[in-house]
Amino acid sequence: MNNRIMIVILCISILMLLSVGCQQEISEMEKMKKKYPGSFSFLIQNTFDIERIDAPVYLDIETVARKCQDFDGKAFIIYCNEKEVASQAIDFNNDGRNDQIVFVTDFKPYEEKRVAIQLSPDRRIKKEYPKRTQAEVSHKIGGSFILKKYEGGEFKNVQFVRVPAEHTDHDTYFRYEGPGWESDKVGYRFYLDWRNAIDIFGKKVSDMVLQDVGLDGFDSYHEMADWGMDIFSVGESMGIGSIGIWHDEKVYMVSDTDSIWCRIVANGPVHSQIETRYFGWTVNAEQYDLTSSLSITAGCRLTKHTVEITGNPENVCAGLAKHPKGKLIHSQSAKNTGWNYMSVFGQQSLTDDLLVTAIVYRNEDFLDFVEDELSYIILLNPKSGSLTYFFLAAWEQEPGGIQTRDEFRRYINAIMMKLNNPIQISF
Repeated sequence: MNNRIMIVILCISILMLLSVGCQQEISEMEKMKKKYPGSFSFLIQNTFDIERIDAPVYLDIETVARKCQDFDGKAFIIYCNEKEVASQAIDFNNDGRNDQIVFVTDFKPYEEKRVAIQLSPDRRIKKEYPKRTQAEVSHKIGGSFILKKYEGGEFKNVQFVRVPAEHTDHDTYFRYEGPGWESDKVGYRFYLDWRNAIDIFGKKVSDMVLQDVGLDGFDSYHEMADWGMDIFSVGESMGIGSIGIWHDEKVYMVSDTDSIWCRIVANGPVHSQIETRYFGWTVNAEQYDLTSSLSITAGCRLTKHTVEITGNPENVCAGLAKHPKGKLIHSQSAKNTGWNYMSVFGQQSLTDDLLVTAIVYRNEDFLDFVEDELSYIILLNPKSGSLTYFFLAAWEQEPGGIQTRDEFRRYINAIMMKLNNPIQISF
């Protein structure tokens, strides 16, 4: 057999193998389409000259249902440009019915993608995706409060908790002192007691870690572990993005309340969310009811904080803890339209390395900048009792962490551009 014949046989063999591979791929795709028959498609577009990685896209299920008869959001698959993407449905209203669908996808500058939603006919098949976000609240069950400590019992994750009247700081009732939420970039927690301040878990891994934090009932997470540690000193400051009201040259945190309850709204692969309701928050003899919703998406450091408050307060404020090695940085001007930021940059972590904290706010909500001995504070206007802002932390020991001030400026400016130029959805 000469060389030419051998080459021809080899080429034919390769083509046959490729053909079999394609047939197998098509076969698997056809199987998936039988489980999740095509429902409808629409377009999404990156409207700006910037790359977006893990861009979250939210779809209102009522809108989807109008386009697709019998769609109820219980079992579906989403494809972007014929590539399956991780997604989930969320019951924001806690009424037993899903309200929104969320998925994440990457975009090139100005890229347009066709999204196809395929629905399972029996509405029972659920697709599992790698977990890239998490939200949890865990408290002890089986013990009792004795002299301002919760003695005995074991930690259990719950979907809902009404905070006991006996609960106070450092009583070991809550695992790591309150609820926690994380993405594959960073973790956060807040103290579900009179302090009500937000803290930071720096992560050296992209895995979900909070489920293993604080199981010893104490604060071992202040010591460096393989996954990372609590990297922020909050004390009596406003921590990162914590909420309050500024009155008579003083910040009033959400400390004096009649009752508090907290629930996990979502704990999914691409979106996790915690809602906390504070009843009878007293500030200077005035009382308010406050609903705080904290959410995070896959691949993102930002926490979105949505606030609803009764009683028409003069302002709602948010703050960042001061640090001797931290430098305050603002957007170029508070008069900029759209979104702006206030940040603290410097070696302010508990490991004495670079940590950036920031609050991202809408210019239309801005009232003023103030400060006290412990915090830099921004005053915001909750129009009709509603307000949304973001906060973030970036630690240099993260995988691919920010290392310089120039890197941070590029990163935060990209966030501003993305918020000011949202993904466009065309049904």
